[in-house]
Amino acid sequence: MEFFRIKKDIPFMRHALVFNVISALTFVAAVFFLWHRPLHLSVEFTGGTVMELKYQQATDLEKIRASLKGIGYEAPEVTSFGTAHDVMLRLPVVKGLSSKDASQQVYETLCKAEKGELKQIDTVSAKGEHVMKRACADAAGAEAVALQKVEYVGPQVGDELTQNGMNALAMVIVGVVIYLAIRFEWKFAVAAIIANLHDVVIILGFFAFFQWEFSLTVLAAILAVLGYSVNESVVIFDRIRENFRKQRKASVHEVIDNAITSTISRTIITHGCTQMMVLSMLLLGGPTLHYFAVALTIGICFGIYSSVFVAAAVAMWLGVKREDLIKPIKEKDETDGAVV
Repeated sequence: MEFFRIKKDIPFMRHALVFNVISALTFVAAVFFLWHRPLHLSVEFTGGTVMELKYQQATDLEKIRASLKGIGYEAPEVTSFGTAHDVMLRLPVVKGLSSKDASQQVYETLCKAEKGELKQIDTVSAKGEHVMKRACADAAGAEAVALQKVEYVGPQVGDELTQNGMNALAMVIVGVVIYLAIRFEWKFAVAAIIANLHDVVIILGFFAFFQWEFSLTVLAAILAVLGYSVNESVVIFDRIRENFRKQRKASVHEVIDNAITSTISRTIITHGCTQMMVLSMLLLGGPTLHYFAVALTIGICFGIYSSVFVAAAVAMWLGVKREDLIKPIKEKDETDGAVV
């Protein structure tokens, strides 16, 4: 399916050097920001407190954030899950305050915000036993805010998640190299990996520069961008291989230009539809999906750029040629079939 067809090939490779210089400068800037301003890691990586609360009324997330900021949490992560009454808090470690004391302080603050009072309430456990627990009761005696669960994420767990995330990223990169080397040729594999690392580092550079919170959902978005960018590169590489078979007299520049030009319509359709869904998450998904959608948006935009102006250009600089993808046809020996 095509929206339009471009009859004359656009000479992308004529300006490949300029685009590669721009890519290199952007990459260096991203690396500088990562070195100068490290990533703002979330509780999953640094350790902290995770709390699940259940409100009697539908929750006001902004009100909860304001209450937490009032007791010293600069960027508390407050999200709803399940229903409008359920809230999850992810809070970083506070110096000089234990995790248990921090959770009690947070619960007391949120209870006061709901104009409730902390009382000892007799409840029945899952085993049918009567237990006394500290709960936030309103004027009518009902439980205004119920503390469902408290978990403490230690630094050791955060280090383990960081290591696992790096391992996942490395496995994806190795898998992509092997796949492209088998399907195409090693020059294409190297070109695609350079383009993909270009996208990943630039996303991380944005998060470092603006100090956006880097969480597990953002890591998942980066892994998704890797696969998405590889898919776009594979489409262009496949068209290059097809053109080498059809356009026997065309130069490498002409073959690559034709491959990119002929896939522009497909690129606009694919990336446009994907970006519409991502924008819906960005605008309507709330704080839970905000940075996930931001990472995907940056990755999609730079993924298009890198597939055209980085991957294809690097493959050209590496000296890809028709013989790399298509085995030359051996001429028939004139003596074959001759009678001796």
